[in-house]
Amino acid sequence: MLLAVFLASCGGAKRAKKKGVVFRPSNSTREKLEDPADVPEQTEKAFEAAPYTTVEGYINAYAEIAKEEMRKFKIPASITMAQAILESGAGHGELTTKANNHFGIKCHDWQGDSVTHDDDEKGECFRKYVHPKESFEDHSTFLTGRSRYAFLFDLETNDYVGWAKGLRQAGYATDRKYPEKLIALIERYELYKFDEEVTGREYVKPEVMEALAAYDNAGSASQKKYTVVKGDTLYSISRKYNITVDELKKYNNLSGNTIEIGQVLKVSKK
Repeated sequence: MLLAVFLASCGGAKRAKKKGVVFRPSNSTREKLEDPADVPEQTEKAFEAAPYTTVEGYINAYAEIAKEEMRKFKIPASITMAQAILESGAGHGELTTKANNHFGIKCHDWQGDSVTHDDDEKGECFRKYVHPKESFEDHSTFLTGRSRYAFLFDLETNDYVGWAKGLRQAGYATDRKYPEKLIALIERYELYKFDEEVTGREYVKPEVMEALAAYDNAGSASQKKYTVVKGDTLYSISRKYNITVDELKKYNNLSGNTIEIGQVLKVSKK
C-alpha cells in the first residue's frame, strides 16, 4: 500500500510538471501595426514566452529555407522573410504556434489539415502544416500558382521594393501600409543581403538606377553608349539612335533580344 501511494504521488508530480510548460502565446502578436517604423519594436514585444527570443533568432532559423525557395521559385528571400516576420509575429502568433502557418494563408482550395482562427471574420479556415518548412514551401506554391501574382515575376529578382508594392496591389493583404511594413523590416534587419547572396548582385533601388542611367545617357551622343532603363527594348533603343535592331545586337554581341536594366550598350559601330 505504501508503494502504491508513493508511485501515485510521483505520477501526479510528473503530470503537474508537464502541465506547467504549456505555451500560451501573447495576444500582442495580433496587434495592428500603424506606423511602419514601429513594426520591429512592436513585433519584439511578443517574445516574452516564445521559442525565439529575438527577431534575429527567427531570421536565423528560417533564412536558409527562404534562400532555397528563392533559388527554386525566384521569389526574393527578403520578401519571404519579411512576410513571415510580419504575418507570424516572428513565430509567436497564435496561428503559427498552433498550425505552423507562418504566412497567414487561408484554406481556399486546400485539401490538407486545417484549423479555425479569427482574422477578418470569426472562425475562418487556415492551412495547417506539420513543419514550418512546409509553410514556406506552400507560400512559394501559393504565389507561383495564381495568375494575379504573375506580373511580380517580371520584376528584377532582388527588387524587394517592387515586390512589396506588388503584393499589396495583387491583393495579398488589405492593409494599405503593407508594402511600407515589409520594406521597414527588410531594411532594418538587412534582409536584402539574402537576395544578394542568391543573385550575386547588390540591389540598387530603381530611382537610383534611373538617376545613374540619366547621368550616363546625358553624354551618350558623344560616348555612343546607352544605359538601359525600365521599359527599354532593343527596338526602342534602335529607333532612338537611328540604327537597326540587328546592328544594335551586332555592336554588343547579343544572340537574343533580352536586355537588363543597368546594362550598357554600344549604339554605334565605333
